[in-house]
Amino acid sequence: MHHRQLGRTGLSVPVLSFGASSLGGVFRQTDDSEAIRTVHVALDLGMDFIDVSPYYGATKAETVLGKALKDIARGRYILATKVGQYGNNEFDFSAARVTRSLDESCARLGVDYIDLLQCHDLEFADLDQIVNETLPALVKLREAGRIGHIGITGLPLKIFPAVIDRAEPGVVETVLSFCRYELNDTALDSLVPYFKQQDIGIINASPTGMGLLTERGVPSWHPAPPAMIAGAKRAVEYCQSVGADIVKLAVQFCVAHPGIATTLVGSANPENIRKNAQWAAEPIDIELMAKVLELLRPIHNHNFTRGRPENLDPIIC
Repeated sequence: MHHRQLGRTGLSVPVLSFGASSLGGVFRQTDDSEAIRTVHVALDLGMDFIDVSPYYGATKAETVLGKALKDIARGRYILATKVGQYGNNEFDFSAARVTRSLDESCARLGVDYIDLLQCHDLEFADLDQIVNETLPALVKLREAGRIGHIGITGLPLKIFPAVIDRAEPGVVETVLSFCRYELNDTALDSLVPYFKQQDIGIINASPTGMGLLTERGVPSWHPAPPAMIAGAKRAVEYCQSVGADIVKLAVQFCVAHPGIATTLVGSANPENIRKNAQWAAEPIDIELMAKVLELLRPIHNHNFTRGRPENLDPIIC
């Protein structure tokens, strides 16, 4: 698995990494033993950066991941988790809560050190609190050696410069963006030069748009508008008609961007992870890629957003 540097962190991460939200049964009912095998397969394939959160499956993802990592040498993986979001409407970015959250996550994961601790879904937070209280608390944890690095995550793109520009230099080391760099939406690319200038590592997630670019389609809770779903479906159906898997194309599209350190893919199925790793290493079908991008052009950069009113991205549709 090819690796890239994650900004100024000094961490070398695979271009395709393991997103552990699936271990919490977020997308389907999962079997813990199969989920644990999936983690082991991912590590064997070189996907040694793992991202999780206490929010995923109401702590189940961290608990299952902890079982999977129990007999794995700590030096074999880079571990990222999050603080601040604990339920669908449960957010607490206070210094006391995020510090306690780290202790809780470490206990579930069976470790005493987190390589990257991230503020989860900042669009739901008061950004003044993030800058003035949450990030300083994480800096204290970093200085104490409890964590290695600090990151921020979210859906609206505007939250990233809104926090980074106000935080002390060097505090925010990574960003995790999802659903904003994929076949149908490349808006994240506009911020890549900004992040590069700041030497901030970019983690991309949801290369299929949380199911938008899959044959199974979006789950019932998906926030995409009908026109966006229909536009993506046309591209999915074209790939089906020529015997191609659009998920393969989606993964390859994301890992090909040299400015994105890593893209997260999640599954609790070992075979799915094997396929994703294989696809990431295979050459892109340029003609198929061009055709799919053409089909997706009518919805290119159409988006959905969420969070507090002041944190919302403008909607393009």
